[in-house]
Amino acid sequence: MTDTAIRNPDGHANPIDTEYEIGRDNIRARLGPFGLDIHNPVFLISGLTIFVFVFAALAFQNDVEPVFNSLRVWLTSTLDWFFLGAANIFVLFCLLLIVSPVGKVRIGGTHAKPDYSYAGWFAMLFAAGMGIGLMFFGVAEPISHFNSSLGGTSVEDGVRTDWAPLGAAAEDAEAAARLGMAATIFHWGLHPWAIYAVVALALAIFSYNKGLPLTIRSIFYPIFGERVWGWTGHIIDTLAVFATLFGLATSLGFGAEQANAGLDFLFGWTVSDTSKILLIVGITAVALISVLAGLDAGVKRLSEINMVLALLLLVFVIAVGPTLDILAGFFTGLAAYGENLFALSNPVGREDANFSQGWTAFYWAWWVSWSPFVGMFIARVSRGRTVREFIICVLIIPTLVCVLWMTVFGGTAISQIVNDGYQAVADADLELKLFTMLAELPLTAITSFIGIVLVIVFFVTSSDSGSLVIDTITAGGKINAPLPQRVFWCTFEGLVAIALLLGGGLGALQAMAVSTGFPFTVVLLLACYAIWKGLASEPR
Repeated sequence: MTDTAIRNPDGHANPIDTEYEIGRDNIRARLGPFGLDIHNPVFLISGLTIFVFVFAALAFQNDVEPVFNSLRVWLTSTLDWFFLGAANIFVLFCLLLIVSPVGKVRIGGTHAKPDYSYAGWFAMLFAAGMGIGLMFFGVAEPISHFNSSLGGTSVEDGVRTDWAPLGAAAEDAEAAARLGMAATIFHWGLHPWAIYAVVALALAIFSYNKGLPLTIRSIFYPIFGERVWGWTGHIIDTLAVFATLFGLATSLGFGAEQANAGLDFLFGWTVSDTSKILLIVGITAVALISVLAGLDAGVKRLSEINMVLALLLLVFVIAVGPTLDILAGFFTGLAAYGENLFALSNPVGREDANFSQGWTAFYWAWWVSWSPFVGMFIARVSRGRTVREFIICVLIIPTLVCVLWMTVFGGTAISQIVNDGYQAVADADLELKLFTMLAELPLTAITSFIGIVLVIVFFVTSSDSGSLVIDTITAGGKINAPLPQRVFWCTFEGLVAIALLLGGGLGALQAMAVSTGFPFTVVLLLACYAIWKGLASEPR
């Protein structure tokens, strides 16, 4: 095939195969009428379906709650082997890309130069790894696995923790701490970042090297050819919209639960559905202001503020907490992760059903549902890197950041229990564990307030950035679609979170993350083949 120079959506020129140029022109021809960048079938189908879903969930709150809970339990108990097996495939595929000759392929073409320095690029990968999930689970998850490893029995938000992560109780507190941190790192380490890496690499290669629109359907051109511009592509993009929206709604729901708990802890603001709804409405309104302000003036500045606050809180806990235990725990946690990685990732013959189904299967579905969101962000900042460089950095840098965060916050809470006999942090609800841990450290009011601000701003930036990604997909890959469309999606993200919270709480949020993550996992498995085929035709 011959090469020709074209402009990518952001203005950079690079060579592409003429085979892919046809598809680029086709999707532009299919953009919506009246000059709007609406990819009609995807926007209309996803928009109307979500509107009906929100209406039904709000109109029949009492009836849908048992449905959501049953759906979550059935999916995680029946398909746990599928989620665990698929995540293993993504990790192995990424490792294959690192050692294979296609690892020399450069994103953007052979002459492409990196848009950002290593320091700037690593900072943005760090930003992608931070979010409401780390704030919510930074203390809650290590403590939960620590307790269950000791053979404790409890029920936390519908998740039973009476099984140790590997099916047997640990002999002592030290062993339980190691196993608890290993299980936590497993959920925030190589497997989830391999999921993100697959989506990000696919979008980067087919957009920057092949010149196709920055949307999920473009990945599948090597498999389906021109059919990706028809209903085959419409279905793929619609699944991506559903996965992203419900994945975001799950995170927003966790954020609302934690922010409400923190405000009650600090100011006595009652925890109730009304309070959570007011929080979601208020924060969505701030997100809309951020949308109207634009990417640079809005989400970029908020992200920078949040990064500084997160770093300050992290350094503070290291300084005033059990510093030596934290520093040692970082390395012992990584060692425990390596020792137990095979057992934790094994998809068959598990004896720890409540852990592998209630935690891992849900996590993998949640990560998959977030993958279009984070994957598109990573793709847009990774031009000029080789595939090998890209995979190594995307897997390692965010993983180490997540390990550090979990070690600092979770390790401090475990130390409070083991060394100080502080049981309050173990007994607190999931959304309160962070604030209960901070209560044992100096400047509790200030650090707890910073924690609340972090949750809220992560909420805002996730909603703003998520609406941009969904709008890009529904607009056929156009990055700068009309502003009202982003306002529409930002509004509906908040409405979906409200509908799910009222229709079943965190169980409903988890149910929708799993149910949309399942079909999109199939999409990502097909994407691995498409990536390999696309890379095989690239000059190295």
